[in-house]
This record gives sequence, structure tokens and C-alpha cells, in this order.
Amino acid sequence: FNHGGLQYIMSAPLGWLARALAQICWVLRQAVMAGLLFLRFLVLCHDLVLQDGLINGFPLTELCILCFIARHHNKIRTIDGRRMRDLVSVETLDLSNNDITEVRGQGFPAGLQIKDLYLSNNKIALLEAGALDQLSSSLQILRLSRNRISQVPVKAFQLSKLTQLELNRNRLRQVEGLTFQGLASLEVLKLQRNNISKLTDGAFWGLAKMKVLHLDYNSLREVNSGSLYGLSSLLQLFLSNNSISHMNPDGWRFCQRLRELSLSYNNLSRLDEGSLSVLGDLHTLRLGHNSISHITEGAFRGLKALRLLELDHNDISGTIEDTNGAFSGLDNLNKLTLFGNKIKSVAKKAFSGLEALEHLSLGQNAIRSIQPEAFSKMRSLKELLIQSDSFLCDCQLHWFPEWLVARGLNTHVEATCAHPETLKGISVFLAPPERFVCDDLPKPQITVQPETTVTVLGSDVRLTCTAASSSSSPMTFAWRKDQELLRHAEVENFAHVRAHHGGAHEAGGVMEYTTILHLRHVTFAHEGRYQCIITNHFGSSYSTKARLTVNVLPTFVKTPGDNIIRTGTTAKLECAAEGHPTPQIAWQKDGGTDFPAARERRMHVMPDDDVFFIMDVKPEDMGVYSCTAKNTAGAVSANATLTVLETPHLAQDLEDRSVVVGDTVALQCKALGSPPPKLTWLRNDEPLRPSERHHFTPGNQLLVIGSAVLDDAGKYTCVMSNALGTERAHSQLSVRRRQAACVAPSGPSTVTVGIIVIAVVTSIVVTSLVWVCIIYQTRKKSEECSVTNTDETIVPLDVPSYLSSQGTLSERQDICVRVEASGGPQANGHIDNTGTVLHAGSHPKPQGGNFVWHLLDWENLNSQWMDTGHYTAPLCNGTPNGVRRDTPPPSFPSNHNTVSTRRNLNDRKGSDLPIPHCGLGMLGNLEDRVGNVGESGRQGGECWGIWKTGWGMLGNLEDRVGNAGESGRQGGECWGIWKTGWGMLGNLEDRVGNAGESGRQGGECWGIWKTGWGMLGNLEDRVGNVRESLNRT
Repeated sequence: FNHGGLQYIMSAPLGWLARALAQICWVLRQAVMAGLLFLRFLVLCHDLVLQDGLINGFPLTELCILCFIARHHNKIRTIDGRRMRDLVSVETLDLSNNDITEVRGQGFPAGLQIKDLYLSNNKIALLEAGALDQLSSSLQILRLSRNRISQVPVKAFQLSKLTQLELNRNRLRQVEGLTFQGLASLEVLKLQRNNISKLTDGAFWGLAKMKVLHLDYNSLREVNSGSLYGLSSLLQLFLSNNSISHMNPDGWRFCQRLRELSLSYNNLSRLDEGSLSVLGDLHTLRLGHNSISHITEGAFRGLKALRLLELDHNDISGTIEDTNGAFSGLDNLNKLTLFGNKIKSVAKKAFSGLEALEHLSLGQNAIRSIQPEAFSKMRSLKELLIQSDSFLCDCQLHWFPEWLVARGLNTHVEATCAHPETLKGISVFLAPPERFVCDDLPKPQITVQPETTVTVLGSDVRLTCTAASSSSSPMTFAWRKDQELLRHAEVENFAHVRAHHGGAHEAGGVMEYTTILHLRHVTFAHEGRYQCIITNHFGSSYSTKARLTVNVLPTFVKTPGDNIIRTGTTAKLECAAEGHPTPQIAWQKDGGTDFPAARERRMHVMPDDDVFFIMDVKPEDMGVYSCTAKNTAGAVSANATLTVLETPHLAQDLEDRSVVVGDTVALQCKALGSPPPKLTWLRNDEPLRPSERHHFTPGNQLLVIGSAVLDDAGKYTCVMSNALGTERAHSQLSVRRRQAACVAPSGPSTVTVGIIVIAVVTSIVVTSLVWVCIIYQTRKKSEECSVTNTDETIVPLDVPSYLSSQGTLSERQDICVRVEASGGPQANGHIDNTGTVLHAGSHPKPQGGNFVWHLLDWENLNSQWMDTGHYTAPLCNGTPNGVRRDTPPPSFPSNHNTVSTRRNLNDRKGSDLPIPHCGLGMLGNLEDRVGNVGESGRQGGECWGIWKTGWGMLGNLEDRVGNAGESGRQGGECWGIWKTGWGMLGNLEDRVGNAGESGRQGGECWGIWKTGWGMLGNLEDRVGNVRESLNRT
């Protein structure tokens, strides 16, 4: 026989006939097999030849193209490597359905080219590590399903070209890490029905090219990120029929390229927000046959590529009936199936976000009501499947049949009315539209909503919910917390008749049903959003969600303490508090939020730390710091005082001083430091005690020495000391003798000195006094003062233009006044004079001769005229004393020659008081170093210009003016009276020093300067040189 072209031989059991034929074949085997040179497929199955050495009888080495051998169902028990050597050309070897119990290393010798190896349905319990390593260069498919393998050794498969591995229906319980390392080309791994309960971290490490993973029908409880680590190319993951109850949002981050995920038939109860957000490429998601009752709003956010979503046979009725936005984020979803979810009603926004949906299946749900516009957003909807015979055909369903017909979606809708009785059993498409009316309340309607409550830890809380219904069907009550049913809650339910309803059944009125949820001794676990659900045969009503917040007043666990530190160091203040919700910590300084350290970027507060730092502490950081812990329950605060220690130092350096005997001198030692330093004074390094002439202000910051004597000269030391140390400051005091008072010489120099003295003193003191009066007289100007022999004053009605305050000198007029020796300045600042005053000047002498002016009081001037014939006056400009006859009055403008006004001097309210009659007022504070200004008149000579002045307070005459008053002590015998349009005195600037020079060019008598003085302003520090100008004179 020539069978060189035979390609397939199959041996099968044919009963006794087959055995007979087998014997014939055995006789002819040499002849027959010798010609099967081109045999490709050899199947020896079902125990056709009982002899185990049958295969040895064939000259397999001569079958040069044999590529498939099937020896299944032959009860082969072992794989003998010696008998496998001849299968060098075999590519597919099927040894399934035998009795092989183990696979060892010597079973497959080197040199074989097997690509597909089938070992399924054996009794393999031992899979030795490296047993298949000899096939690593060729093996691509390995089937080990339906065996008894309970453990796969780590790195058991070193098959670099293997693309498919099947280990279904074995006895694996756990997959260890690195188990499949070495299968770099594996694309499909099947591990179904192995009772696997745990996948350790790195269980699939090394399978970077795997695309399909079957783990369904196992006992997995969760999927975490570590177990799926390394599956970066995975496209399909099947996890159905496990016990997964929770999805970790982090579990999918290593397989973000998934396109199909099956989680059906698990124990999932809720889908939380973000649980699938990383699967942006997912096309198919199967979640049917779980126990999902809650879908958080945004649970599908991120699944923009999802096309098919299966949620059949869950318990998501609450999601469809009450939740808004559960499907938001599914912008491209094409098909949604919701079979068997116990849905009774469809809320208005139940399907918001599904604009691209084309197929919606709501079959096997006893739907009773659908709110208007529930499907209005789904403009692409092509198929709507509804199967329900429980519809409540009232006014709220009137729109539904018309909309279905208009959209052409009525083909797959089976909707039958169940209420009212007149429409029961009638299709919604056949019911008359006018019969869809609302004349009763079959479905419960919530009338009292539970209220949001804030309570304290450990207290009792009750939430109340009330609904009304006219139906007599049984009513059930349920409470949910965060969308999950409270199955063992303490609930109190009761009902009562509210009122008779005209459209109700014969049984009567509307019933009100109230349910109260009691929460005892609340803890933080009770916090959440509570909702009541009241249900009867016609549907469910959902209340609003009331939030329960359990608060705990903040309490400090770290309290800031007082802190005493040196400048330049770091201050540390601790503060921590606990409470619920977690209190916020805030800091204040001295009751405010102005922190010098913050402005200077020296303050450091770490958000998650309990410590408040102030770097490089400065004195301005000292104060009371308040730590406040605040939450919704309240606020508590704690204070800490930060004391900054600073060594003593001077705010202003001490200066050397030089005074004249009899003057008063003040030495100021303004010391700073913390704590405030104690001050003591030393003179020539000896303690200085208070005395009649040595006075100290409180705190010893100011030392005042009155009526200085020569022994007061020396070194004065201010000693400043506190806890940090002692500092000293020195001032050298010089006391010089007073120059002898000079008698007015007969020459012009004496008169000149007197005039200079008067100019300086008058400009500093008198002009400021008169300015006070001029302000008072600002709108009624006066030119001069006239004195009559009665108690009245002659006041000019107008002031000529040459008396304006423009600061120019007008023509000089001569006046001479003599004060009798009995008069003089008194200690109280007044001049009491009973002598006569001879006056020559600008007013005509009254009839009868000379006049005498008696001054008893500056304010109340009692004057009279006495004719004495003639009067005398010393000439102040150096001319010899003599007798001057009556001179004609000076020329005045035409409108001032004789016009005058008579006014009582006691009337001070008017504005026409003459300049000499002004109460000079209060002159401000005459500072320490001014000296005795009043002394300037005591040695004035025989003739005084009599100003009876309430000196008052002179304003702030700065320190360094010195003893300006001294300039008058050596004045001439006569004082020049200046008739001045005083104006505003202005600023007498620093270098006024030579003001006295203005008197050197006086006339023969008293130079009367009619000067607009300007504003006196600030008399600056450098005025001190006024006296120097006199010395030079």
C-alpha cells in the first residue's frame, strides 16, 4: 500500500470490530507506517490501543511533518521525557483528559518545537518550577485548566514567548507576588473558578503586555492598587461573581487603559464619588446583580468614554426617585440598563447628564409615576423600554403618553394604569386624557420635613417627619443616613386623621403619618445627613436631607505660657486645642492683628504646627498674645505675656551745659529699657540728694537745679540700671559769674545797648502778648491809645494805612514816660504805682497845663489830667536830660485828627480797646531755660514804660533761648515804647540772633517802630545766640 499522501489518522473505539481491526493493523504496522511519511495530524484517543507502548511502535522519527498529536482520554499517568524525544516536529500536543498527576522538569526534553500544549482535565497537583523551561523558545499556549493545582511556585513559568495561560478550575487560594514573572509576552491569563480570596502586592508583576485578565468566579473581597501593579496594558478585566463589597478609588491607577470592566454578581452596596474616575478610556462597565442602593452624585465623573453601563438587578430605586445628578459625567453613554431595580417613580432630574443616551431600559420595574420632563434632556433617545402595570394615572402623568407618541418611543413601552379605579387595567395610550385628574392623595406627600440640627456630644436628638395620604393602603416608614438605610434605628410611628377630603374614599379624610427618629447619646458616628422615606402601594415620598452635626467645644491641649526673653533671641509660643469639628487656631497681639514681627517678616507660623515663632525679638514685640481656638460650637482663648528684656540706654544723649549764677538749669536723662531702668544721679561721682535747689521729677528723669551757684558746677552722671545691667551717661555743668550791671554811660553806647535789650525782649515777649489782643481786635483796628482825665478811652475810628501789618517801618515818633521811684514790678506780675507819670506824645495836652497818669490796675485804668506846667524826660538816644516844652501833636491823616470814641475801660467786649490797654492774657508755657524774663525790667533806670502785664503762660520758648530776659537788666534808663501795628508774628527763625541790632539806629528819644511783626511761630533752638549779639554790641 502506498499511503504517502495520508495526512490524518484517527483511532476511535468501535467495539469488538475495532479491536479486530486493531489486530490486523498491528500485523501490518510495519508496512503501513513505513509509508506515512507526510502525516500531519495524529489523534490517538479514547483508549483505542491499551498498550502503553503503542506510540513506540510507530516510527515517529520518519514522520517528518507530523505537527499535531492528540492522545486525550487515554489514561496516561506520566509524561516520560524519553518517549517525547522523537516529537521534534510536533507543534501541538494535546494530552488533556488523562490521568497525569504531575509535571516535572524531565518530562519535556530539549529540542522540541511544541507551540500549543494542552494539559487540561487531568489530575495534576504538582507543577514543578522550571518543568517547562525546555519549551521556552517555542511554547505560546498552555492550558492547565480543570486540574488540582493548589499553588503555583514563584517564577514557575520562564516562557518568554507564551501569550496565553489558562489555569481555570484549579484549587488556587492566593496568588503570591512575582508568581508570573518570566511571562513577558503573556496577553491572556485565565484564573476563573479557583476560589482565590487574595491577590498579594505584585501578584501580576512582569505582565506588562497582558491585555485580558479573567478573575471571575473567585472569592475576592476587594481590589487594591498593589495587586494590579504592573498591568499597564490591560484592556479587559473580568471580576464578576466574586465577593467584592468595596471599590478602592486608588485600585485602578495601574490599569488606566481598561476598556471593559465586569463587576457583576458581587456585593457592592454603593458607588462613591471618584471610585472610577481614573478609568477615562473605559467603554463597558457591568455592575448588574449587586446590592447597590446608593450612587453618590458624581460617582461616574471622569468616565467620558463609557458607552455601555449595566446596573440591572440592584436596589437603586432611591437614586432614580430622589437623587439628582447620579449619572453626571457620562457625556457619551449610549446604553443604560436598569432592569429589576424596584423603581417606583422617576424624578425630574434622575437622568440629567445623559444627553447622548440612545437606549434606556427600565423593564421589570413597577413604575407608578414619572415626573414631567424626566426624559426631556435625552434628545438622542431612540429606544425606551418600560414594563409596568402600576401607573398612577393622575394629572402628573397626563404628559407622558403624548410625549411617547410624539417622540416615537411607544413601541417598547408597556404602561397600564392601576389608579384610579375607573382607569385600572387600561393602557395609558388608551385612557382618555381628560381622565388624568388629581382629586385625592393616594401617594404620600411630605408635609413636615426633618430639620437640620446642631447638638453637643452625648445629648439626645429626635428628628420628625410627617406625610399625608388619602389612600388606605399600608404605610411603611424608613430612615436613611447618608443614603443608607438604618435597619436597627429607634423609630416611633403614629397616624391621625387630619381633615375630611372631598375626593377621598368613603372611608373618609386624609391621614397624617408621623415618624420620629430617636438618637440617644449621640457621638461623632451619628453625624451625617438623615432622610425619611414614607411609602405605600402608590409610591414613596422622600423628605429633604437634614444634617446632624455633633460638636465639642474646643479645649486646649497646649496652652501658651508667659515668656521672658532678651532682645535678639527667638520667642516661642505654643498653642493646640482639640474639639469637633477641629478648631481653628488664631493669634492676636494686644487684642488686635497688628504684629510688628509680621510686618518685618520675623514671624513664623506653620499651618500644621502648634508653635508660633518670633525671630530676632525687639522691644516692640512685647505685649499680650492671645491664642484663640474656634469651631462651630464656640471659642476659647488663652493669653500669654511676652516680656522682652532690654539693657538700659538713653533715648537722647546728655549734653554739657553752661549757665550763669542764679539761673535755673534742667538736666534730662530719658532712659529706655525693659524692665524700666531705675535712675540715680551723681555729682562728681557722689550721690546727689534732693534739696531746696535740687529737684527731681518722678522717675528721676529730670534734674532741676534752681538758682545755680558756682559750687553746682561739675560732672553730673545719670546711672541707669535694671536686671540686665547698668549704664551711665555724663553731662558737664559749667557755672559762670554774672556780669556786673552797667550804669548807663553818658555816651551813645550805653543808650544803644539799652535799645538792643529792649528790642530783643520786646520782640520775644511783648509782641506775642499784643498779638493775642490783636486777634481779639482783628476786625476793628486801632491806631493809638489816648488817656483822658476821666475813666474813659479815646479810640480812633480807623487805622491809617501806614499802620498796616506789612512789616515796614513807618516814621518815628517820640514819646517819653517817666515812672516815679515808688513804682516797680511786683512779685505777682503787676506794677503797682502811685507816682506820677509824665507823658509827652501824640495827644494834645488838656487845658490847664501838664497831666499826671496814675496806674492802679492795667485792666481798670483810673486816669486824670493834672496841669503841672511842664514835664521832663530822659533822652534815650544819648542826648542829655533836659526839659522839653510842649510840642505840637504829630501829624495824623485827615480822618484821624480829632475824631475819637469814648468807652469805659471796663468794657472788654468791644473791639476798640487800644493796644496799651490790652489784658495781655496767658502767654503759654515759659520753658525752664528762658530764665526770669520778668527780671528784665528791674534795673531799667529811672524812666519805665509801664506795662502792667498779667504775664500768663508764654508758650513754648525753646530750651536754648537762654536767659533772654537778662538783656534788659543792663538797659538804659529809659524804655522805648513801640507803637506797632503788630500783625502776625510769623516764624522767628534760628539765626535771629542779631535782632537786637534793630535798635542801634534809634532817634534821639525812643524810636517808635510801627512794624507788622508777622507770626511768632516756632522759636528754634539756635535763638540762643541773641545774647551773644548783645555782648558784641
